[in-house]
Amino acid sequence: MKKRTVLSLEQALSMPYATLRFVQLGWRVIRIEALGSGRGLPGDPNGYIGTRVADDDRRSYYIAPNVGKEAIALNLKSAEGREVLQRIIHDLNVDVFCCNTVPERYKALGIDYATLSAVKPDLIWAGISALGPEYPEVPGYDPVIQAMAGYVELTGDPNGTPVLCGVPVIDLKAGDEVYANVMLALAERAETGRGSEINVSMLQAAASWLITTLPLMDFNCEPWEITRAGNEHRKFVPTNVYPASDGFFYMAIGSDVMWRRLTAVARFASLATEERLTNEGRIRDRVKLQRDIAALTATASTEDVMAELRAATIPHARINGVAAVRELEALRDRLTSTVMPDGKRVRMQPMAVDLPGAAREFAFPPKYGEHTRLVLREAGFSDDECRALAAAGAIPN
Repeated sequence: MKKRTVLSLEQALSMPYATLRFVQLGWRVIRIEALGSGRGLPGDPNGYIGTRVADDDRRSYYIAPNVGKEAIALNLKSAEGREVLQRIIHDLNVDVFCCNTVPERYKALGIDYATLSAVKPDLIWAGISALGPEYPEVPGYDPVIQAMAGYVELTGDPNGTPVLCGVPVIDLKAGDEVYANVMLALAERAETGRGSEINVSMLQAAASWLITTLPLMDFNCEPWEITRAGNEHRKFVPTNVYPASDGFFYMAIGSDVMWRRLTAVARFASLATEERLTNEGRIRDRVKLQRDIAALTATASTEDVMAELRAATIPHARINGVAAVRELEALRDRLTSTVMPDGKRVRMQPMAVDLPGAAREFAFPPKYGEHTRLVLREAGFSDDECRALAAAGAIPN
């Protein structure tokens, strides 16, 4: 695949994650970072979150989504900064422009599709916002959209309070939508020569995943079918977290055939009753059935129970902590990595899919605005022009 150039006014997680996926393809990604103003710190607020690992603005929470990128600092509130942006897009032949600021700021910053496509008509423009450009003033934060999109209501114990997902799934879903739709736009551009405008609504992207709940409302579902179910599956029983003498494991029975295989195991033979032969019967008896299973597993070791389930081809897994996940045989050789300025190697999450010839090690994230002058010179700016831009407050001194 041809290597592309992506210019991205990005912060937080959703868009940095999207452009990380382009980095993993070997594409060039240039971050645009804001100049500090008033009491505001320069660059990405996420750069100041977590343990200090390199500089004050390169802390632990910021590292993984921003490896392998370049960084320039521009004041897009100034006419000079907006002119620099346009020259970079034109002279560096930028393929994709991305942003995840609120839409009401697009025109003021000169980053709206109409303005930038006038500079480069085949530009692919991609933006992430809370609810799309029809709601330009609404900020988008993963936990808030989780609440708005029903995720928090669907997560947690049915007798407890709503619970946030443990992973920022909506930020990541929005980023994946940018990645997928940019690929589609590039394919279309290859046929038509035209650019595209892509607007990803975090709410709409999140709601697209409600495929197992939202449609049920028009099928006269029961209230329990569209609310919290704890660790159980709403439709398949038994599926749950179960105790062992030394921890917990998850087991999922997804069919009556699996149920018969489970009850053929000596440990679980006592569970077999006429009513439980079908999933419908097990749903009716779910409370007692879950108690019965827990009583049978609580006195055995996790490894013993898992060995029995493995022999019976029953889907199951130990409840792993994150530290154990990166040591899983299926993952540990697929982890990506970066090297800190002090030489320490940092292991990170794997790519979603193995790509032939793809790198697994990526450069440590750049310092704030580290490549500003290098990129400007590449775009044809002279040293005198760079000094003038710094004097005008368009780029850092």
